[in-house]
Amino acid sequence: MSTSKSISFPLGPFVKYAGNPILTPQGDGWEAKDLFNPAAIVKDGRVYLLYRAEDRTGPGLWNGTSRIGLAVSDDGYHFERHPEPVLVPTEPYELPGGCEDPRVVEIEGTYYMTYTAFDGETARLCLATSTDLYHWRKHGYLIATWPWGPQPDWTKSGAIVPERIDGRLVMYFGDSDIWMATSDNGIRWSVDEEPVMKRSGSKASFDSFLIEPGPTPVVTEDGILLIYNGARRITEGEHAGKLHYSVGQVLFSKDQPRHVLRRTPEAVFAPETQHEQFGQVDFVVFAEGLVRFGGQWLLYYGMADSTIGVASFEA
Repeated sequence: MSTSKSISFPLGPFVKYAGNPILTPQGDGWEAKDLFNPAAIVKDGRVYLLYRAEDRTGPGLWNGTSRIGLAVSDDGYHFERHPEPVLVPTEPYELPGGCEDPRVVEIEGTYYMTYTAFDGETARLCLATSTDLYHWRKHGYLIATWPWGPQPDWTKSGAIVPERIDGRLVMYFGDSDIWMATSDNGIRWSVDEEPVMKRSGSKASFDSFLIEPGPTPVVTEDGILLIYNGARRITEGEHAGKLHYSVGQVLFSKDQPRHVLRRTPEAVFAPETQHEQFGQVDFVVFAEGLVRFGGQWLLYYGMADSTIGVASFEA
Protein backbone atom coordinates (compact mmCIF):
# COMPACT_ATOMS: atom_id res chain seq x y z
CA MET A 1 0.00 0.00 0.00
CA SER A 2 1.52 3.30 -1.05
CA THR A 3 1.12 6.54 0.80
CA SER A 4 -2.46 7.81 0.64
CA LYS A 5 -3.27 11.40 -0.15
CA SER A 6 -4.02 13.74 2.71
CA ILE A 7 -7.20 12.62 4.46
CA SER A 8 -9.21 14.23 7.20
CA PHE A 9 -8.58 13.03 10.71
CA PRO A 10 -10.34 11.08 11.99
CA LEU A 11 -11.13 8.91 8.98
CA GLY A 12 -14.89 8.61 8.59
CA PRO A 13 -17.59 8.71 9.75
CA PHE A 14 -18.21 5.04 9.02
CA VAL A 15 -21.79 3.93 8.34
CA LYS A 16 -22.69 0.42 9.42
CA TYR A 17 -24.00 -1.85 6.67
CA ALA A 18 -27.73 -2.56 6.96
CA GLY A 19 -27.11 -6.20 6.06
CA ASN A 20 -24.81 -6.91 9.03
CA PRO A 21 -23.69 -9.41 10.08
CA ILE A 22 -22.02 -10.34 6.80
CA LEU A 23 -20.52 -13.60 8.11
CA THR A 24 -21.85 -15.85 10.86
CA PRO A 25 -20.97 -19.29 12.27
CA GLN A 26 -21.93 -22.31 10.20
CA GLY A 27 -21.95 -26.10 10.33
CA ASP A 28 -20.77 -28.26 13.21
CA GLY A 29 -17.02 -28.11 12.64
CA TRP A 30 -14.21 -25.56 12.87
CA GLU A 31 -16.44 -22.46 12.48
CA ALA A 32 -19.54 -23.72 14.26
CA LYS A 33 -19.59 -21.57 17.39
CA ASP A 34 -18.35 -18.01 16.75
CA LEU A 35 -16.84 -16.03 13.88
CA PHE A 36 -15.19 -12.66 14.48
CA ASN A 37 -12.20 -10.27 14.37
CA PRO A 38 -11.34 -10.23 10.64
CA ALA A 39 -8.26 -8.83 8.94
CA ALA A 40 -8.76 -7.53 5.39
CA ILE A 41 -6.62 -6.91 2.31
CA VAL A 42 -7.22 -6.25 -1.39
CA LYS A 43 -5.61 -8.63 -3.90
CA ASP A 44 -6.28 -8.79 -7.66
CA GLY A 45 -9.32 -6.55 -7.38
CA ARG A 46 -11.03 -8.59 -4.65
CA VAL A 47 -11.34 -8.25 -0.88
CA TYR A 48 -9.88 -11.07 1.19
CA LEU A 49 -10.90 -11.55 4.82
CA LEU A 50 -8.82 -13.58 7.25
CA TYR A 51 -11.08 -14.22 10.21
CA ARG A 52 -11.06 -15.99 13.56
CA ALA A 53 -13.40 -18.96 13.85
CA GLU A 54 -14.13 -21.08 16.93
CA ASP A 55 -15.40 -24.62 17.24
CA ARG A 56 -16.91 -26.19 20.35
CA THR A 57 -14.04 -28.43 21.44
CA GLY A 58 -11.95 -26.17 23.67
CA PRO A 59 -11.98 -25.98 27.45
CA GLY A 60 -13.10 -23.17 29.71
CA LEU A 61 -15.79 -20.53 29.71
CA TRP A 62 -15.91 -20.01 25.92
CA ASN A 63 -14.97 -23.64 25.04
CA GLY A 64 -13.78 -22.89 21.51
CA THR A 65 -10.47 -23.61 19.78
CA SER A 66 -9.66 -20.89 17.23
CA ARG A 67 -8.51 -21.24 13.62
CA ILE A 68 -8.04 -18.67 10.87
CA GLY A 69 -10.43 -18.88 7.92
CA LEU A 70 -10.40 -17.11 4.55
CA ALA A 71 -13.27 -15.53 2.61
CA VAL A 72 -13.22 -13.61 -0.70
CA SER A 73 -15.54 -10.95 -2.13
CA ASP A 74 -15.99 -9.07 -5.40
CA ASP A 75 -17.96 -6.23 -3.79
CA GLY A 76 -16.67 -6.09 -0.20
CA TYR A 77 -20.00 -7.16 1.29
CA HIS A 78 -20.84 -10.65 0.04
CA PHE A 79 -18.18 -13.27 0.70
CA GLU A 80 -17.44 -16.80 -0.44
CA ARG A 81 -15.62 -18.87 2.17
CA HIS A 82 -12.70 -21.18 1.58
CA PRO A 83 -13.89 -24.55 2.89
CA GLU A 84 -10.94 -25.20 5.19
CA PRO A 85 -9.03 -22.95 7.60
CA VAL A 86 -5.77 -21.54 6.26
CA LEU A 87 -4.01 -21.42 9.64
CA VAL A 88 -4.56 -24.02 12.34
CA PRO A 89 -2.98 -24.55 15.77
CA THR A 90 -0.12 -27.05 15.58
CA GLU A 91 2.36 -25.90 18.23
CA PRO A 92 2.22 -26.43 22.00
CA TYR A 93 1.98 -22.68 22.55
CA GLU A 94 -1.09 -22.58 20.26
CA LEU A 95 -3.10 -25.30 22.02
CA PRO A 96 -5.78 -25.67 23.17
CA GLY A 97 -6.81 -22.03 22.65
CA GLY A 98 -5.72 -21.80 19.03
CA CYS A 99 -4.72 -19.12 16.52
CA GLU A 100 -6.58 -15.86 17.12
CA ASP A 101 -7.15 -12.29 15.88
CA PRO A 102 -5.13 -11.94 12.65
CA ARG A 103 -3.84 -8.73 11.12
CA VAL A 104 -2.44 -8.84 7.59
CA VAL A 105 -0.24 -6.56 5.49
CA GLU A 106 1.56 -6.90 2.15
CA ILE A 107 5.12 -5.60 2.01
CA GLU A 108 7.47 -6.07 -0.93
CA GLY A 109 5.51 -9.01 -2.33
CA THR A 110 5.09 -10.92 0.93
CA TYR A 111 2.01 -11.11 3.12
CA TYR A 112 2.71 -10.87 6.85
CA MET A 113 0.08 -12.13 9.26
CA THR A 114 0.40 -11.36 12.93
CA TYR A 115 -1.80 -13.50 15.15
CA THR A 116 -2.22 -14.46 18.77
CA ALA A 117 -1.24 -17.96 19.85
CA PHE A 118 -3.15 -18.97 22.98
CA ASP A 119 -2.25 -22.09 24.96
CA GLY A 120 -5.18 -21.71 27.33
CA GLU A 121 -3.23 -19.58 29.81
CA THR A 122 -0.88 -17.25 27.94
CA ALA A 123 -1.30 -15.19 24.76
CA ARG A 124 1.78 -14.71 22.57
CA LEU A 125 2.08 -12.60 19.44
CA CYS A 126 3.23 -14.75 16.52
CA LEU A 127 3.95 -14.32 12.82
CA ALA A 128 3.23 -16.22 9.61
CA THR A 129 4.09 -15.29 6.01
CA SER A 130 2.57 -16.15 2.64
CA THR A 131 2.76 -15.30 -1.05
CA ASP A 132 -0.86 -16.18 -1.89
CA LEU A 133 -2.93 -15.77 1.36
CA TYR A 134 -3.84 -19.49 1.30
CA HIS A 135 -0.58 -21.16 2.31
CA TRP A 136 1.23 -19.84 5.38
CA ARG A 137 4.63 -20.47 6.91
CA LYS A 138 4.82 -19.99 10.67
CA HIS A 139 7.79 -18.15 12.18
CA GLY A 140 6.95 -18.58 15.86
CA TYR A 141 7.12 -15.78 18.41
CA LEU A 142 7.26 -12.41 16.72
CA ILE A 143 8.98 -10.76 19.66
CA ALA A 144 11.71 -12.95 21.12
CA THR A 145 13.00 -10.41 23.63
CA TRP A 146 12.11 -7.10 25.23
CA PRO A 147 14.77 -4.53 26.16
CA TRP A 148 14.71 -5.83 29.72
CA GLY A 149 14.48 -9.59 29.22
CA PRO A 150 13.24 -12.64 27.31
CA GLN A 151 9.86 -13.31 25.69
CA PRO A 152 7.21 -11.60 27.85
CA ASP A 153 4.39 -13.57 29.39
CA TRP A 154 1.62 -11.87 27.39
CA THR A 155 1.69 -10.15 23.96
CA LYS A 156 -1.10 -9.48 21.43
CA SER A 157 -2.39 -7.34 18.58
CA GLY A 158 0.38 -6.52 16.12
CA ALA A 159 -0.38 -3.98 13.36
CA ILE A 160 2.52 -3.53 10.91
CA VAL A 161 2.87 -0.24 8.98
CA PRO A 162 2.63 -1.15 5.26
CA GLU A 163 5.81 0.61 4.15
CA ARG A 164 9.28 1.11 5.57
CA ILE A 165 10.04 4.16 7.68
CA ASP A 166 13.68 5.23 7.37
CA GLY A 167 14.47 1.79 5.97
CA ARG A 168 12.88 -0.20 8.81
CA LEU A 169 9.53 -1.83 9.35
CA VAL A 170 7.42 -0.45 12.19
CA MET A 171 4.75 -2.25 14.19
CA TYR A 172 2.33 -1.08 16.87
CA PHE A 173 1.21 -3.77 19.31
CA GLY A 174 -0.09 -4.50 22.81
CA ASP A 175 -3.41 -4.93 24.56
CA SER A 176 -2.97 -2.77 27.64
CA ASP A 177 -1.03 0.23 26.37
CA ILE A 178 0.33 0.41 22.81
CA TRP A 179 4.01 -0.29 22.17
CA MET A 180 6.22 0.03 19.10
CA ALA A 181 8.70 -2.40 17.60
CA THR A 182 10.97 -2.20 14.55
CA SER A 183 12.50 -4.79 12.24
CA ASP A 184 14.87 -5.07 9.31
CA ASN A 185 13.42 -8.28 7.90
CA GLY A 186 9.86 -8.47 9.26
CA ILE A 187 10.63 -11.71 11.12
CA ARG A 188 12.40 -10.61 14.29
CA TRP A 189 11.51 -7.38 16.03
CA SER A 190 13.07 -5.05 18.61
CA VAL A 191 10.79 -3.33 21.11
CA ASP A 192 11.14 0.26 22.28
CA GLU A 193 11.53 0.67 26.01
CA GLU A 194 8.40 2.73 26.65
CA PRO A 195 4.84 2.62 25.27
CA VAL A 196 4.03 5.04 22.46
CA MET A 197 0.47 5.52 23.68
CA LYS A 198 -1.18 4.90 27.04
CA ARG A 199 -4.71 4.33 28.19
CA SER A 200 -6.76 7.35 29.05
CA GLY A 201 -6.37 8.57 32.61
CA SER A 202 -10.10 9.19 32.99
CA LYS A 203 -12.10 6.14 34.06
CA ALA A 204 -15.09 7.49 32.14
CA SER A 205 -13.17 7.49 28.84
CA PHE A 206 -13.93 4.85 26.22
CA ASP A 207 -10.30 3.69 26.34
CA SER A 208 -9.54 3.84 30.05
CA PHE A 209 -9.19 0.08 30.70
CA LEU A 210 -7.10 -0.97 27.69
CA ILE A 211 -6.08 0.02 24.19
CA GLU A 212 -4.82 -2.16 21.34
CA PRO A 213 -4.09 -1.65 17.64
CA GLY A 214 -6.78 -2.47 15.12
CA PRO A 215 -6.26 -2.81 11.34
CA THR A 216 -3.13 -2.21 9.30
CA PRO A 217 -2.19 1.47 9.70
CA VAL A 218 -2.71 3.89 6.80
CA VAL A 219 0.29 6.00 5.78
CA THR A 220 -0.91 9.45 4.69
CA GLU A 221 0.77 12.73 3.82
CA ASP A 222 -0.09 13.91 7.32
CA GLY A 223 1.15 10.92 9.29
CA ILE A 224 0.49 7.28 10.18
CA LEU A 225 -3.19 6.79 10.94
CA LEU A 226 -4.00 3.93 13.29
CA ILE A 227 -7.51 2.80 14.12
CA TYR A 228 -7.41 1.25 17.57
CA ASN A 229 -9.71 -0.61 19.93
CA GLY A 230 -10.38 0.67 23.43
CA ALA A 231 -12.29 -0.66 26.40
CA ARG A 232 -13.71 0.81 29.57
CA ARG A 233 -15.32 -0.82 32.59
CA ILE A 234 -19.07 -0.29 32.87
CA THR A 235 -19.67 1.15 36.34
CA GLU A 236 -23.44 1.48 36.58
CA GLY A 237 -26.64 -0.42 35.87
CA GLU A 238 -27.33 -4.09 35.32
CA HIS A 239 -24.17 -4.55 33.25
CA ALA A 240 -21.81 -2.98 35.80
CA GLY A 241 -18.44 -4.69 35.82
CA LYS A 242 -18.47 -5.71 32.17
CA LEU A 243 -16.10 -4.26 29.61
CA HIS A 244 -17.41 -2.01 26.85
CA TYR A 245 -15.33 -2.05 23.63
CA SER A 246 -15.37 0.75 21.07
CA VAL A 247 -13.04 2.25 18.48
CA GLY A 248 -10.80 5.32 18.39
CA GLN A 249 -8.16 6.72 16.06
CA VAL A 250 -4.67 8.13 16.49
CA LEU A 251 -2.26 9.88 14.12
CA PHE A 252 1.48 9.25 14.55
CA SER A 253 4.27 11.26 12.94
CA LYS A 254 5.89 9.67 9.86
CA ASP A 255 9.23 11.20 10.78
CA GLN A 256 8.98 10.11 14.41
CA PRO A 257 6.55 7.16 14.49
CA ARG A 258 6.63 7.12 18.29
CA HIS A 259 5.18 10.62 18.43
CA VAL A 260 1.39 11.08 18.68
CA LEU A 261 0.16 14.06 16.65
CA ARG A 262 -3.56 13.70 17.31
CA ARG A 263 -5.88 11.32 19.12
CA THR A 264 -9.68 11.15 19.18
CA PRO A 265 -10.99 12.16 22.62
CA GLU A 266 -14.19 10.16 22.08
CA ALA A 267 -14.98 6.84 20.44
CA VAL A 268 -15.69 7.09 16.72
CA PHE A 269 -17.45 3.70 16.52
CA ALA A 270 -19.34 1.91 19.30
CA PRO A 271 -21.62 -1.09 19.95
CA GLU A 272 -25.21 -0.12 19.18
CA THR A 273 -27.06 -2.99 17.51
CA GLN A 274 -28.30 -6.23 19.05
CA HIS A 275 -25.52 -8.20 17.34
CA GLU A 276 -22.89 -5.81 18.73
CA GLN A 277 -24.23 -5.61 22.28
CA PHE A 278 -25.03 -9.25 23.03
CA GLY A 279 -23.09 -12.37 22.13
CA GLN A 280 -20.14 -14.43 23.33
CA VAL A 281 -18.76 -11.23 24.86
CA ASP A 282 -21.29 -8.41 25.28
CA PHE A 283 -20.77 -4.78 24.19
CA VAL A 284 -18.01 -5.28 21.64
CA VAL A 285 -17.15 -3.74 18.31
CA PHE A 286 -13.60 -4.77 17.53
CA ALA A 287 -12.00 -3.40 14.33
CA GLU A 288 -9.25 -5.45 12.65
CA GLY A 289 -9.69 -4.96 8.90
CA LEU A 290 -9.56 -1.78 6.79
CA VAL A 291 -9.32 -1.51 3.00
CA ARG A 292 -9.89 1.14 0.36
CA PHE A 293 -12.03 -0.53 -2.28
CA GLY A 294 -14.53 0.60 -4.90
CA GLY A 295 -14.31 4.27 -3.93
CA GLN A 296 -14.95 3.49 -0.25
CA TRP A 297 -13.09 2.77 2.92
CA LEU A 298 -14.46 -0.51 4.30
CA LEU A 299 -13.97 -1.25 8.00
CA TYR A 300 -14.45 -4.88 9.07
CA TYR A 301 -15.06 -5.70 12.70
CA GLY A 302 -16.10 -8.35 15.18
CA MET A 303 -19.57 -8.02 16.71
CA ALA A 304 -19.77 -9.19 20.34
CA ASP A 305 -17.08 -11.80 19.58
CA SER A 306 -19.73 -13.76 17.67
CA THR A 307 -20.21 -12.49 14.09
CA ILE A 308 -18.61 -10.14 11.53
CA GLY A 309 -19.82 -6.75 10.36
CA VAL A 310 -18.69 -4.06 7.93
CA ALA A 311 -19.05 -0.28 7.83
CA SER A 312 -18.24 2.10 4.99
CA PHE A 313 -17.01 5.62 4.39
CA GLU A 314 -17.21 7.17 0.92
CA ALA A 315 -13.81 8.48 -0.15
